[in-house]
Amino acid sequence: MAYAIVAERPGGPEVLRRIDIDPPDPGDGEVLVRQTAIGVNFIDIYIRSGSYPWPVKRDLTLGCEGAGTVQVIGPGVRGFGIGDRVAYTVPNGAYATHRNVPASMLLRLPECVSDEQAAASTLKGLTAYYLLNDSYPVKDGDTVLMHAAAGGVGLLAGQWLSARGVRAIGTAGGGAKCALAQKNGYTDTVDYKTEDFVSRVRDLTGGEGVNAVYDSVGRDTVKGSLECLKTFGTLVSFGQSSGAPDDFRISDLARGSLRLQRPTLFHYAASRDWLEKASAELFAAIRDGTLKVDVPVRRPLEEAMQAHEDLQGRRTTGSTVLVP
Repeated sequence: MAYAIVAERPGGPEVLRRIDIDPPDPGDGEVLVRQTAIGVNFIDIYIRSGSYPWPVKRDLTLGCEGAGTVQVIGPGVRGFGIGDRVAYTVPNGAYATHRNVPASMLLRLPECVSDEQAAASTLKGLTAYYLLNDSYPVKDGDTVLMHAAAGGVGLLAGQWLSARGVRAIGTAGGGAKCALAQKNGYTDTVDYKTEDFVSRVRDLTGGEGVNAVYDSVGRDTVKGSLECLKTFGTLVSFGQSSGAPDDFRISDLARGSLRLQRPTLFHYAASRDWLEKASAELFAAIRDGTLKVDVPVRRPLEEAMQAHEDLQGRRTTGSTVLVP
């Protein structure tokens, strides 16, 4: 039986429920994917809670990342065949056993990447890619700060930064998460539960600060992130797990002629050229061992509510994958 997990309305994890579905016929330029693994990301929580706009009035199928096999090919699709292993990242629709995906957003998976690895790393890996290559292009010798270093994006970014000769400082909550971040490329870690990250970063950099801060936390960290930057530094705000940083003012950037960017993955991924280039580098990094993609949390798709509760409560490390 095909089914999906939907949010009845904006709200907490309790709004999620299972509904039976009929696998939809793909439209022009689409393929029907039978899903085998689905990634869980903070953007799912933002959308479920109503922090981001809803595209429907009710019964929204959440999820922006998945992997599986092509089951039906729609009109006008070229380059994919039935049975191909594929992955994708597109807004909403992933929490289901079957779904239609635009072929323009599909990525063919190499043998070196399992379906669960793809569901754990496509959105997160492409996010890490644009952060380090487009938002603030890192170079050998830079020093940067990454918040939530033990999260899915943070762990991949730490490995990539280390491979590029960048000194990466990471924040995480608790000794175990800090230790995990250090195993994944971070030169130094700061336990935000017991340390003030601003003063610690200043100490670690001899008072100079960092070239860039990658901040997915938002309200609780953004002001401190600015204090960590050296003159002409860059703040990349790419999430708001603690809430929107509404007390931020443009004049706050004047303290050091600072730069600010608020990027979104789906703007980058809308370019097929960018998507193919970024995914090729991501999969190559997995193949050659630069990036090690672990899946520490696996849950049945029907346990999406529990997955949301754990992620929102910051009780997870790395990636969470739902398995239909």
